[in-house]
Amino acid sequence: MKDILLVSDNGDLIHSLETIITFLGEPSQHSSFDACADYLRSHTVDAVLIDFANARAAQALINQFPHVPFVGLQDGEGRAKSDCNLVSVITLPLTYAVLTQSIHRCQEYARQKPGAVRSGGAKTRLFRSLVGKSEQIQFVRRMVEQVAPTDATVLILGESGTGKEVVARNVHFLSARKDGPFIPVNCGAIPGELLESELFGHEKGAFTGAISARKGRFELAEGGTLFLDEIGDMPMQMQVKLLRVLQERMFERVGGSKPMQCNVRIIAATHRNLETMIQEEKFREDLFYRLNVFPIDSPALRDRRDDIPLLLQELNSRIQGDGVDGVRFTEQAIGSLMEHDWAGNVRELSNLVERLSILYPGQVVDVQDLPAKYQYGDVEAYQPDYPEELLERDAFNALFAEAAASEESDADQSEPEPEPEQTAPSQLPETGVNLKEYLSELEIDLIRQALEQQDWVVARAADKLGMRRTTLVEKMRKYDIQRETQC
Repeated sequence: MKDILLVSDNGDLIHSLETIITFLGEPSQHSSFDACADYLRSHTVDAVLIDFANARAAQALINQFPHVPFVGLQDGEGRAKSDCNLVSVITLPLTYAVLTQSIHRCQEYARQKPGAVRSGGAKTRLFRSLVGKSEQIQFVRRMVEQVAPTDATVLILGESGTGKEVVARNVHFLSARKDGPFIPVNCGAIPGELLESELFGHEKGAFTGAISARKGRFELAEGGTLFLDEIGDMPMQMQVKLLRVLQERMFERVGGSKPMQCNVRIIAATHRNLETMIQEEKFREDLFYRLNVFPIDSPALRDRRDDIPLLLQELNSRIQGDGVDGVRFTEQAIGSLMEHDWAGNVRELSNLVERLSILYPGQVVDVQDLPAKYQYGDVEAYQPDYPEELLERDAFNALFAEAAASEESDADQSEPEPEPEQTAPSQLPETGVNLKEYLSELEIDLIRQALEQQDWVVARAADKLGMRRTTLVEKMRKYDIQRETQC
């Protein structure tokens, strides 16, 4: 947010508010009631937190600046009620949940305001981390800490998107091999006929196109860790050759005859059930037991929903580390995300955070801002109620702009055409005009036209006029607009 203005003549309240707003990481300024109007005329703010101890002065400021969203602060005596640009009323003392919800309402007031221009986001890149306080993830961290100092082969099991490579990298970086290379290979992404060359390398002339000798991943990982991702997708003939390397710690390049020693730690991972594949004769049992020295189960996100708030915080920290504004979430939004099943696990969550950081950079996200599939519970979306003065001003500005554009378009025509009926006079008559009466007559005429075009269906006419049905009903009562009955 650009700025939050704190308005009160109570110094202790201002100090308390500044402390809380600073803790939230929001920029803020403060002002007395006497100086507030001048400040708002010369500065742009996104929200005003105003003390209702002086209710009359507070209401006067709210009415004076209909384009600015206000949040009322009261001590429990109920002097204020949310209405139009007084988007929320908070009873002191402040709480994090209520304050973030109120700030989100201020954002929505500015974002949906008539004539407002929405800002875009920026592309960013996310990485997933081993974050959380749940029993499942704490167990994974303990397992990593225990196996990392050894050279034991590790098999990481879990659904796609749970962060199996993150676990593997943690094992590597906590081991004595951390200064060596970490080489990942996705066994399911490389065709079977090329996988042997990819892993073991080849000599010059070993096959068509082998114009020079090339090192394989085992050689590149010497002294470090080789991560074999999606090991369950490895063809059977390659499983035999991998088993030999694990047993003898030696291999030969494709087209070569010289055995080569390897000092490489193997970490494998798969989302498949290898024991079921063994029964179906799609995976070698002896290779399974060679790999399954130290298995680690990477838990699904739906089994550790309590970690979602911490994961959101971590993902946002990484976004901000890349120089991009992150997003924050209301408690209702976090609660809704915790209801989701997360078939794509942490990868799906990180993709969602990246998407929201593009849509709402640096803003607070509520339930209605989430994609529909992530919205749970019966939460009514906040719809700002704007003062009639603000709505009418925007409507007439648009009307006059349209009339001016129409006149300019007519002037550009090579052949004169009959001029359409003017919506508004292009020049002020010498005798002057009663603007209020003129605008009222114009409004009545437009409302009647809309109703007649829509066969007096109020909802459709309101949509045609770009206003709510309840607003149109109020205007029909105000001007006593009724359908003429035919005998």
